[in-house]
Amino acid sequence: MTITKQEELDGLRAIGRIVARTMHQMAAAIESGITTAELDAIGSAALEREGAVSAPQSAYGFPGATCISVNEQIAHGIPGKRAIAAGDLVNIDVSAAKDGYFADTGATFRAGRVRPALERLCQDGERAMQIGIAQVRHDRPLAGIGTAIGRFAKARGYTLIRNLASHGTGRALHEEPEAVPTWPDRHERRRIHKGLVLTVEPFLSRGGEWARTQRGDDWTLYSDPPAPVVQFEHTVVATRGGPIIVTLAA
Repeated sequence: MTITKQEELDGLRAIGRIVARTMHQMAAAIESGITTAELDAIGSAALEREGAVSAPQSAYGFPGATCISVNEQIAHGIPGKRAIAAGDLVNIDVSAAKDGYFADTGATFRAGRVRPALERLCQDGERAMQIGIAQVRHDRPLAGIGTAIGRFAKARGYTLIRNLASHGTGRALHEEPEAVPTWPDRHERRRIHKGLVLTVEPFLSRGGEWARTQRGDDWTLYSDPPAPVVQFEHTVVATRGGPIIVTLAA
């Protein structure tokens, strides 16, 4: 989507607040023993109260209102009977639509205290997203997002999952530009233009390079090779002065 008027930005900000608040309500309920299905029920109820519709359910028939991925699961985790344990990494990804506008956000949360290396990974994962967002500006190269994130990751000894990309959004969950790399890609030649709506969502890892499904589940993605992975995501709008983040809770 390319925004051309204020009412479109207002609509995006409205659904952006909804998905952000939903994610944070779910995160606040994380504790030992709660199941991912129970967390998803909290998210589903929050979206319903706001008059929003789950995007993965409505667009792709995903078996949950939200995606919840724990530890070895890095994306598109199906809510179910799995119970959260102390020290787990829990990724919550919420995307939804209201009044014809879509927004997408996500973050990796800790269930209590985690190992110092995982704490650093979480902090650096959020920082990697912020570094990518800072590259979103009119007439900048799309490749600049991945180049900046890659420079940060390499300096700290991390890897990036290279087949889970950012994407356009706004009037649908996934729009052009598709497959926006959040890793260095010398073949990327597209440019950002004023009003472009897209996500920035790097997957930072301690060794993982690819996302793969496993037999019997076409949804849930795992790191290949196996390694801890975190993801942080905002939906942003490009302007001449820089990015506008629409997926903020307030």
